[in-house]
Amino acid sequence: MLTLAPQSRVCLSLTLLVTLECMPMNATIERFLQYLRLERNLSWRTVDTYRRDLAQWEDYMTGGNRPLDLVSVTAGDLRSWLIKRSAHGDCPATLRRRVQALRALYRYLLRKNLVTVNPAAQVELAKLAKPLPKLVREKTVNALLDAEIDLDDFTQVRDRLIVMLFYETGIRLSELIGLQDSAVDTDKCELKVHGKRDKDRLIPFGDELVQWITRYRRLRAGVRPVCGNLLVTAKGNPLYSSLVYRVVHEGLAMAGGTGKLSPHVLRHTFASVMLNRGAELNSVKELLGHESLAATQVYTHVTLSELQHNYELAHPRALKKGG
Repeated sequence: MLTLAPQSRVCLSLTLLVTLECMPMNATIERFLQYLRLERNLSWRTVDTYRRDLAQWEDYMTGGNRPLDLVSVTAGDLRSWLIKRSAHGDCPATLRRRVQALRALYRYLLRKNLVTVNPAAQVELAKLAKPLPKLVREKTVNALLDAEIDLDDFTQVRDRLIVMLFYETGIRLSELIGLQDSAVDTDKCELKVHGKRDKDRLIPFGDELVQWITRYRRLRAGVRPVCGNLLVTAKGNPLYSSLVYRVVHEGLAMAGGTGKLSPHVLRHTFASVMLNRGAELNSVKELLGHESLAATQVYTHVTLSELQHNYELAHPRALKKGG
């Protein structure tokens, strides 16, 4: 799988935007996509996903050989397309995303007075199963963080700091990669994260993390970084996703972890640990940078599930079989 370095992503984003303008799509849909990218400031990944969904829908509606009439589209037309997509193997999550793309398009058309109804609003979203977030056992993370390493080796210290930042702050992969050195204040014990929708938040951290950041910065001076990021490669360049993922996955696997071992799983683990230790739900929401409390409440189910599991393993009455 091809992975781009962060400095290449801006160019790719611009390239995709130009691609949007050159795609043989309905001109109104093209303007909608540009609106999402330039005015709504959605990521190029999201816009490109919308583009592919809407291009497939347009091809279905026109047969590829006639103009698309956005005004005459009905909810029945949309349902027919979704039935066809389901027959081709689309999962509920994909079908749900396609409907959301169409709803967004028609909301845009309504604001522009190009249509009078939103047919996609009449189409029910596919129901999704809600699996609990995957976690890593605390003992696994602690085994990794307590393992001995060469404290004079830049890469080993950086990799330890990567895991520690995920586990002790709950930041996202993209937030860690983009974390600026100037945004990490070891005197105040806080870091400033630039998160989703261009929103910033402050996250406190403890003395242990201060010591590791200080140690890492001393070693980083010998690397001569070429950017302002806190974390860099051995050549001084910004980190990239596959490198960070590999550091986390291999480290947790060596410490005895099983199943999915990713940066986002460490984020889930951070939230669960905080709630298990008595943190208020709203505080965890702010630390994670969630838009709504509903997104954070899923971790209460995780902690209750863990409590039930421990109860069934340990309580004498739970262990009793039969009468």
